Amino acid sequence: MVVDVDEVLGMFVRGFERFLESRGYEMRLTTFALFQNIYRPGDTQHLDVPKGRLLFDEYFGSDAEHMDVAPGGAEALEALSAQAGVVILTNAPSHGRDSRARWLAKNRLDYPLIINSGLKGGVVAALAAKTTGPVVFIDDLLPNLDSVATDAPAVRRFQSVADERLRPLAFSAPDRHERHDEWHNLHAAIEAAIRS
Repeated sequence: MVVDVDEVLGMFVRGFERFLESRGYEMRLTTFALFQNIYRPGDTQHLDVPKGRLLFDEYFGSDAEHMDVAPGGAEALEALSAQAGVVILTNAPSHGRDSRARWLAKNRLDYPLIINSGLKGGVVAALAAKTTGPVVFIDDLLPNLDSVATDAPAVRRFQSVADERLRPLAFSAPDRHERHDEWHNLHAAIEAAIRS
């Protein structure tokens, strides 16, 4: 089982939003494109993307450990880990590895961690090649799910978006990737996929 962190196991946008407010910015969730939601109070145009990326990098260097866990995520993975191996595959800046590992450990999510950059299909294909059993992949981003579908078509894919404010904004393809935004439903779907 290969599991993403941000907006799957962790409430990334809520944590990043608190960080932005502490720096004098605000988040207006009008699109699923993260950096196009960052504003200076009173501005009508979002912050330029390079500045948003700098804030993102700063967040991972100072505040990423304060993110809340998605409701039910830790409990579901604990139960599922009795039936299948768990690997955390997250796209995060390389300098955020230690803070991400600490966040996972303090929230009962201390599973093997892979820090990635870009699409995840190649990494998931390599992981799937190491086992003969069924493999599942959970992510919030459609491009990552599509990448896994291309590079590792036998892997069962699930989309999940933890923050209810983002759910209607997320691009989905239910004909290609099953979607469960609540961990109690996702848990049951993963369990069924592992047993099949």
